[in-house]
Amino acid sequence: MSNLWMKKNPLLSIWLSSFNSAMGSARGHATAAAKRQARTMMSTAAKQMANYWDSALEPRSTPKKRNRAKTRRTGRR
Repeated sequence: MSNLWMKKNPLLSIWLSSFNSAMGSARGHATAAAKRQARTMMSTAAKQMANYWDSALEPRSTPKKRNRAKTRRTGRR
């Protein structure tokens, strides 16, 4: 007598094949989304670093001196 637990089950085989196919597709979509997010994060970080160093290496402008004669009040309004 053969063991019933070792017999092939066509319904289970079909179900597992379709489940494996669906999970492979879902894994592909998740991997693609993760790669897109990582690429966006890296490009944003590179832009931020470039902007930081560009502004840090740029010479600072000296504040303009104000003409004191124009800023004094005459006492009248």
